[in-house]
Amino acid sequence: MEFNTDYQVERYALETRWADFPEDVKERAARCAIDLFGALILGSRGRQFQAGERFAALCGMTGDLAVVGSSRRYNLLGASVVTSHASNSFDIDDGFNMIKGHPGASFIGGVLAAAQAGGHSYREFLETLVVCYELAIRWGLAMQEHYRYLHSTGAYGAFGTAVGIGRLLGLSREELNNALSAADFHAPLTPVMRSVEIPSMNKDGVPFGSLVGTAAVLETLCGETAKTHLLEAPEYRRYVDSLGERYYIRELYFKPYTCCRWAHQPILACQKLMRARGFDHTQIESVTVHTFRAAAQLSKKVPLDTDEAQYNIAYPVAAALVHGDVGYRQICDEALGDGRVLDMMSRLDFVVDDEMEAQFPAKRLAWVEIVLHGGETLRSEVCAAPGEHSDPALDLQWIVNKFKRVTSPILGEEGQDAVLSLLSCADDTPMRSVIDEVNRHLLAGQGGM
Repeated sequence: MEFNTDYQVERYALETRWADFPEDVKERAARCAIDLFGALILGSRGRQFQAGERFAALCGMTGDLAVVGSSRRYNLLGASVVTSHASNSFDIDDGFNMIKGHPGASFIGGVLAAAQAGGHSYREFLETLVVCYELAIRWGLAMQEHYRYLHSTGAYGAFGTAVGIGRLLGLSREELNNALSAADFHAPLTPVMRSVEIPSMNKDGVPFGSLVGTAAVLETLCGETAKTHLLEAPEYRRYVDSLGERYYIRELYFKPYTCCRWAHQPILACQKLMRARGFDHTQIESVTVHTFRAAAQLSKKVPLDTDEAQYNIAYPVAAALVHGDVGYRQICDEALGDGRVLDMMSRLDFVVDDEMEAQFPAKRLAWVEIVLHGGETLRSEVCAAPGEHSDPALDLQWIVNKFKRVTSPILGEEGQDAVLSLLSCADDTPMRSVIDEVNRHLLAGQGGM
C-alpha cells in the first residue's frame, strides 16, 4: 500500500476553528455534548465505571483532572480511561449507522481529560468534538473497507482519541501524524459481534480504544515513532477530501433507550401499537418481532447483569411492554428480577425478515405482531428507531427531553436545569469549571462517591 503524507488530516485536526463551522453544525455539537454528558452521568452509577476507577488507582494514575461522577482526581491517562468506562456503560450514547457503533463515547474520555489539562474553554471543547467526530468516523469507514471486518467502536475510538488529545495539547503536524499512525496501528480489534452474542462489559471496546489513543499521544511525546495511517492511503482519499464540506456529525443518531440500538425498532413498534389499540402487557398472549439478522442474533437469555440486559433483544422489548420505557430504572442490576418482565420474555419470538435484512445497515427496521389473550392479532407498522438523523422530531428539545428523562433517577430537577444551562451555551467557561459544576450537582448527597 502506498501512503501520501501531506498532513491534510493533521491540518484539519489542528487548524479548524469554531468560526469555520456552519451554524447547524455548531448546534449539533452542543446537542452531542448534552447527550454525552447524560451518558456519563448514567455511566458513573455503573459497575464498569467502578472497575475503571479501581484500575486507575491500581496503576497509580492520580493527578489533578476531574471526571464526571467522581470526587477523585487523575492524570491525563487516568481521566481518559476512567471516563471511557462510563461513556458506553449504559448504551445510551450516540451512534453512526455505517460504522455500526458509537463515535462520541469512543473519544469523549480523552477529549474531556485533555481539555482540562490544556486549560481549554467549553467552546474549544465543542470545537474539538466536531473535529473528532469527523475524523473518527472517516477512519472507521476506511478501516471497515480495508480490513473487511467489523471492528467497531474501540478501534476508531483509538484514532479519535488521539485526534482530540493531540489537538488540545498543541501537537505539531508531525507529532500528530506520529500519534495517529501509532493509534491506527495499535487500535484494538473489538470483535463486537462476539459481544452481541455473549454480552459482557467488553461491549464495543471503548475503554481499550481510549487507552490506546491516549497512550499514542503520550508515547509520541516520549519519542516513540510511528508511520502511516489509513487516511493517508490513496484509496481513502475521498474521505479526506470531503473534510469541511460533508459533516458526518449531521448523520449521527441518538438513542432514547438504554440498550443496543438494534432493539429500539421493536420497542417503538410495540409502544405505538399499544397506544393506538389501548391494551397493556396483561392482555398479551405472544409477540413476534420481525427484524434484520444482526438484531435477531442479539442475546435472548434472562440477563444476570446490566450488560446482559443491554446487549439483549428479548429483555428490553419485554421491559418496554411492561413498563412503557427502557431507561436506567429498567436496566440497572437491581431491576433484573422483575417477574412480569421475565414472563413477558417467554412470550416473545424473533424472526429474520428478508425485507428488513435487505435494508440493513443503512436502515434499521422492524415490525411486530402481537396476539392478545382473546385471539385477536395486531400488526404494527414498520418502524425505524427514534432519533435517526432523518427523524424530523430530532432537535435540541428532543435531546433536552431525553436528558431529563434518562437522568431523572440520578439528578434532581434543579441539577438537571443547571447542567443543561451550562452545556447549552458555547462560551468561554473553562472545562475544569464545567465538570466541577456538573459534579457539584451529581455528587450532592452521595458522600463524594
